[in-house]
Amino acid sequence: MKNSMYPNEIEKSNRILYTPAPFAKSNLIYLQETGELKAGKNYISKRKNLRSFLFFIVINGKGKVKYKNQDYIVKPGHCVFLNCLNEYSYESLDDLWELKWVHFYSDNMIGIYEEFIQRGGKISFYTEAFIEYSKLIDDIYTIAVSDINIREMKLYEKFVSLLSLIMDECNKSESEESNKSITKDMASVKKYIDDHYSENISLDILAGIFFINKFYLTRLFKKQYGVSIINYLIQVRITRAKQLLRFTDMSIENISSEIGFNDNNYFSRTFKNVEGISPREFRSRW
Repeated sequence: MKNSMYPNEIEKSNRILYTPAPFAKSNLIYLQETGELKAGKNYISKRKNLRSFLFFIVINGKGKVKYKNQDYIVKPGHCVFLNCLNEYSYESLDDLWELKWVHFYSDNMIGIYEEFIQRGGKISFYTEAFIEYSKLIDDIYTIAVSDINIREMKLYEKFVSLLSLIMDECNKSESEESNKSITKDMASVKKYIDDHYSENISLDILAGIFFINKFYLTRLFKKQYGVSIINYLIQVRITRAKQLLRFTDMSIENISSEIGFNDNNYFSRTFKNVEGISPREFRSRW
């Protein structure tokens, strides 16, 4: 771990280069680097093929981020979230540009980042939770230089909080009223599935009930709840199946029919795909 300053004519960085313990690299989201940047006009940084994810907030001044051949102008209050395997660059457009940043990684981060994008997450976004982001990065820095014996877990806790905050941005819409209406509509769809999971449910049926295009419905539901309609229906049915397997003597065939599966073999395959064991094994273990 190294704490250093790198001054030159247009850049001054206060950063920590962090080397995680083997346990953290194998099991946790772990820190690679964090710090603050003060840069003058014409400062530019360009990288690619890094096994890292970069998140930074703009404190002062104006800059430009280039990512996947698109330019993003960022100002105070803006956040930027990048997968550094892709080529990216950022540069200062003002006499003083100030950032706080953190580089981090885990093998699971690729899936988390894809989920962020699928939910409508933006590479660059303005946030009203700026103080919360700033404090989290400060906390990560403080923990990284500390000597606490559970430092890696404390860092992991902060990264989970950071990612939860970032993911929450996906649910925010430019139109608050429109967002409230969509949330209400999707809640109605979810409740219908909760109440009618044992019946024949398809995207076409739901689209007809709620007077909405099925493809648009699928996209809105996934954005709101982070899971597709079909997968949510499976979750509800399998949860009910587990209750019946544990707390009743119903046969597996009857349980299959009870939760909306007409084919017992298909139910067993689906159950094993979700739980990793067959319905019979699940009942035996519990």
